[in-house]
Amino acid sequence: MKNLLLLVHDDPGQEARFQAALDVARAVQGHLQCLDVSVLPVLIGDFYSGAGEAMLLADEREQENQNRTRLEARLANEGLSWDWTDATGSIAPTLREAAALADLIIVNRRLDQFPLPDMRKIAGDLIVRSGKPILAVPEATRRLNVCGKVVICWDGSACASAALRAAVPLLKLAETVIILEIEQDDRESGIEDAAEYLSRHDVHALIRRRHPLTMKPAEVILDETRQERVDYVVMGGFSRLRFVEALFGGVTRTMLNESPVPVVMAH
Repeated sequence: MKNLLLLVHDDPGQEARFQAALDVARAVQGHLQCLDVSVLPVLIGDFYSGAGEAMLLADEREQENQNRTRLEARLANEGLSWDWTDATGSIAPTLREAAALADLIIVNRRLDQFPLPDMRKIAGDLIVRSGKPILAVPEATRRLNVCGKVVICWDGSACASAALRAAVPLLKLAETVIILEIEQDDRESGIEDAAEYLSRHDVHALIRRRHPLTMKPAEVILDETRQERVDYVVMGGFSRLRFVEALFGGVTRTMLNESPVPVVMAH
């Protein structure tokens, strides 16, 4: 995990993304690819079309130019390898196009302010369509202790396996790794196999099984996260059909809404 793609955009979640990206880059001695996206304006009706749209886009680009000046001055003092690319377009497809050689994409899990950007939708799109793991951080994040405690949510699915494999470079740095299985039926999840796989990478994880009883799986994960005071979570994203999760809720949707810590997700 050496190539880290960071979304740069002057919004309320930028500082959280920036700080998390710096912490990961330092930990893995990686390269930070900063992609500064000027978002195309969305106008309804014809009154402002043409000239009005051009004015809004010019304002957006000027704001991002000022944003670039501020962040480049900070990056110059970080002692990290980094580069910068300016782009214009919608955030999710622009990130996907830039992610061909990325090992990790860093975005927010959700922003509370309306209307732009809809980070939960962007994160969901990237999880399903980019083919890359993402790191989705809460808006309040100011530090990611990569060397701390991590919980891996395990259900034996292909998505969980993809997330676990993608996170190995980070897991090797963690002080404590817990593989959490939420027992809901009699199916074998292969949690011991997952722990054995990690052991071959010198990651010696603790196995923990929890019976949800009256709690939903996402509630169990959030409870474990808070009780154990973990620094981040690793999990598969949208292991069920995405439209089913959108209609009825699901673990991915809940974690993108509520996780108090950063989440590494892969599909």
